[in-house]
Amino acid sequence: MKILYIDTSSSYLYSAIVEDDKLLSSIQNDYGQALSEVALPRIVEMFQKSSISPKDIDKIIVVNGPGSFTGIRIGITIAKVYAWSLNIPITTITSLEAMAISSKKETVHVPIINARRGYVYGAIYDKDYNIIFKPKHIKWEELKMELNKIDDYELISNDTFEEELNTKAYSPDFVKIISIYKDKECINPHAVNPDYLKRTEAEEKL
Repeated sequence: MKILYIDTSSSYLYSAIVEDDKLLSSIQNDYGQALSEVALPRIVEMFQKSSISPKDIDKIIVVNGPGSFTGIRIGITIAKVYAWSLNIPITTITSLEAMAISSKKETVHVPIINARRGYVYGAIYDKDYNIIFKPKHIKWEELKMELNKIDDYELISNDTFEEELNTKAYSPDFVKIISIYKDKECINPHAVNPDYLKRTEAEEKL
């Protein structure tokens, strides 16, 4: 079974092709503001390097948020076009769960993304990646109150924060993520939408 994974929820392009728990090709690069221009060409190159055609893919797993509003739309658009045009099954995963699953530590996992102005996108998962505290756009101080109830946990993030935090850097474990999500129920490509966890600035102003 060949699976394509796409995550553009930050300034990074995280993408991979995995066949039967074997990593065939992958990308982990920070493209900054150029992400929208390079994401699709880099994914095309990844297919070429692995000698696989997009029509050979059996399933697509795409990150639908939270994170960069623009970034999320890029990945979802690419994934939906592939899924719809080639009739490939598709499913979604949150960026926070992908971060938790990639942890190698047997403890409570707390992925966080800096949402600015004292807020984070955050969630709490147990060591088996079951949700303890569902993904939210939340004040960091409020999430800390939840963490005070937990004896041992690992903060996971690639962001910097106003407060100095002891975080574990996030590097996606593509094989592990796909192994857990390969049998997840698929959805209609037209039903795949961003899950920002908060309203856009334009919506908030209205």
